[in-house]
Amino acid sequence: MKAIVCNKFGTPDTLEYQEISAPSPKEGQLLMTVKACSVNFPDTLIIQGKYQFRPEFPFSPGSDVAGIIEEVGENVKHFKVGDEVVGFIPFGGFAEKAIVKAKDCFPKPRGMSMVNASAFLLAYGTSYHALKDRANLQKGETVLILGASGGVGLTALELAKLMGAKVIAAASTDEKLALCKQFGADEVINYTKESLKDRVKEITNGKGVDVIYDPVGGHYSELALRAIAWKGRHLVIGFANGEIPKIPINLTLLKGASIVGVFWGAFAQNQPKESLENIKELLTWFAKGDLKPHIDKTYSLQNAPKALEAMMQRKTKGKIVIDMEL
Repeated sequence: MKAIVCNKFGTPDTLEYQEISAPSPKEGQLLMTVKACSVNFPDTLIIQGKYQFRPEFPFSPGSDVAGIIEEVGENVKHFKVGDEVVGFIPFGGFAEKAIVKAKDCFPKPRGMSMVNASAFLLAYGTSYHALKDRANLQKGETVLILGASGGVGLTALELAKLMGAKVIAAASTDEKLALCKQFGADEVINYTKESLKDRVKEITNGKGVDVIYDPVGGHYSELALRAIAWKGRHLVIGFANGEIPKIPINLTLLKGASIVGVFWGAFAQNQPKESLENIKELLTWFAKGDLKPHIDKTYSLQNAPKALEAMMQRKTKGKIVIDMEL
């Protein structure tokens, strides 16, 4: 089978398009013929050796996969060969075939394309876990979303609106903010042209925001935290800016605020029942037409390194996907 292979840590141009042996499923696992795999920011970190864990070489990046079950391992009772599924894996998705644990796999909803299915689990799962479980977002509260036009940012925007919140979308260009308005943002801030803190205070009449959804990091995290409301919650999603912020912790004391970590993968492993309930709710919303993944661009498997480069340069809006049919 063909795969994008990481033989040493480095930038996307060091990845290789190779013929490798197909894996075989063990107990509790499935072998999937991958039809699509979305690109996520952690993929850019894992190939550089900057992620929470480091796979052994060689490995393929890619975690959000959709495809067809080709082979079923022992003691897998709820799936069979030929089933169309969507799954989440730590790595290995940028390949024609991948191993997925059966417990991390779900039937692909009817009417959902393989491309959309591959763009669903991680982004929507992260955002719903963040807003529902970690922030306990309430109807009528105000949410500030940093990097709001990105892969997780747009999903957070959609979900916050569905949950009855007012949304302030912040992004780096007017073009990105125009997309956020299409997805229902109530207010927008271009933080390359305007003071993030001052505009938030202006929009909220000095109150500040109840929830900050922060996948960006860097100096924007502190600017946002300075505009948080009393008893606000600052959700730490990731660090697309490339810099882990150093926050003056006294800011939380002054506002009675909380800085809350969000790691959907760990949540899914440690609280599988609650995670499954969240996924069921998300898929129900998709079936009703309330959630619509925004696919910015698709790439062939051979061009997957270009997709990772676009992600690293923050040139994307919504999701980008490796489509094995291209």
